[in-house]
Amino acid sequence: MEMAYDLYTAHPFWAWAALAAAILAVEILTGSGWLLWAAASAGVVGLLALTGISFPAALLVYAGLTAASTLAARRYLPRSVVAEGDDINDNIARLVGQNGQAVAAFENRSGRVSIDGKEWAAELEAGERLKAGARVQVVGVHGARLRVREA
Repeated sequence: MEMAYDLYTAHPFWAWAALAAAILAVEILTGSGWLLWAAASAGVVGLLALTGISFPAALLVYAGLTAASTLAARRYLPRSVVAEGDDINDNIARLVGQNGQAVAAFENRSGRVSIDGKEWAAELEAGERLKAGARVQVVGVHGARLRVREA
């Protein structure tokens, strides 16, 4: 333990920088968001260590900064990114509003459309026929089929 204290007194900035890097590495692996503030606090204390702050004072500043920054982040930063639809994994619902092209002529309101290089089963919202190559816009989803109208 005495060796670690001697190392700290000889190189306080690098000790805090190493701690910040280690905590940041764990944060990157877990992606929790909680450890980001502890890593940033260790970096700030490392800069303060350049001024000659004592070890006990550095520990108190680190604890205070970590608690304050974590609470402030939880209070003022959004908890999560909100997707436009109900389910961010629903790739079909995200197509509503997108433009595409009829792959083949629609017969009896049914056909296939290409949107962003992918082909989807589709049905016309209004009308019975649509020519191949016609521009369409997705207006809704019915099961696994897109509801489209001529754009």
